Amino acid sequence: MNLPFRFARNLLLVATTVIVAAAPARAVTIPEAPAIEAKAYALLDFDSGELLAGNNPDARVEPASITKVLTTYVAFDEIRKGRLKLDDTALISEKAWRQGKDSSESRMFLTLGSRVKIEDLLRGIIIVSGNDASIALAEHLAGSEEAFADLMNAAAKKLGMTNSHFVDASGLPDPEHYTTARDLAILGRALIKEFPEYYKMYSERSFKYGIDHAQENRNGLLIKDPSVDGIKTGHTSAAGYCLLTSASRDGRRLISAVMGAQTWAYREQASLELLNWGFRFYETASLFGPAAAVGTIKVYKGAASEVQVGTLEPVRLTFPRGSKETMQVQNELSPRAIAPIAPGAVLGKATISVDGKVLKTVDLVALTEVQSGGFWRRLIDQIKLWIGF
Repeated sequence: MNLPFRFARNLLLVATTVIVAAAPARAVTIPEAPAIEAKAYALLDFDSGELLAGNNPDARVEPASITKVLTTYVAFDEIRKGRLKLDDTALISEKAWRQGKDSSESRMFLTLGSRVKIEDLLRGIIIVSGNDASIALAEHLAGSEEAFADLMNAAAKKLGMTNSHFVDASGLPDPEHYTTARDLAILGRALIKEFPEYYKMYSERSFKYGIDHAQENRNGLLIKDPSVDGIKTGHTSAAGYCLLTSASRDGRRLISAVMGAQTWAYREQASLELLNWGFRFYETASLFGPAAAVGTIKVYKGAASEVQVGTLEPVRLTFPRGSKETMQVQNELSPRAIAPIAPGAVLGKATISVDGKVLKTVDLVALTEVQSGGFWRRLIDQIKLWIGF
């Protein structure tokens, strides 16, 4: 056998597929998602990020005051970066004050020319949906609400909200201010995942500032269902009644976005129907992870002769309840790797299926570092590679 032929034979081994788990197929009956009377809706699993159900999930809709979730996300990100503190104070401009004055039901009752703590503004936005608080925060962070909208759109792009565009911090109607049910669910997931310490504000039921009595959180599900801990309501005559909701039950979390319902009561009913359906008929599992290698690959020219392959983080999957027994994982691993190898270097892929349907394909990577070997090791292994050993 000549050398070029042996080398080509080894390259073909890269595509070899190994089935590492298999089970007989078993039918699992899942009823259709509830029929929701709204412009659009989406139901998202928090752990996996998978869309469990949706109707027009990518259709453009007006977010109304759910916009303020992105407003607070941008503020939380500024805190994370050290450019904002909760006890900083913002000056209340005439624009912010007048917007609150003109929005009799959506205001924090800020006083013109006063200075207000950022933490209070955040609660004013989250709990009582204050338009005045939203503008004051936007102006503090970017100088103007228009400039702040640029920060909002940059954040939306980073999060993968591909069908959204924002022009203000409050959610007032505008032809160029739009989003989708899916994008809002993505935003809700990011908010909870990245800022759990601040997300707790979304479960607070009332807030008092500038008036004698406390204002109630408009998310009625916080009272109706103890598993619900957020997120935000929205309403304008054009947008209809909207609700972005998150609930956690038995270690699982789901996020729903119901957009354009006819009444505030129905948006709550519809959200609960979706959540109940998702929790009842779907489950989540964790696969792989750094402590669960799926195989080893021979290493050439390295200080070690092999490297374990898997994923650096667990892979979370959502599938119909009861179908876990039908899961199959097909691994494709490179026949060899050449040092140096960094942790995370892609050395294969895994395709995960349930009931014959592909759920996800993930990269399989080196779980540890392999440094280059000494001179003689590199020389010997180079010769082996030449002769196809």
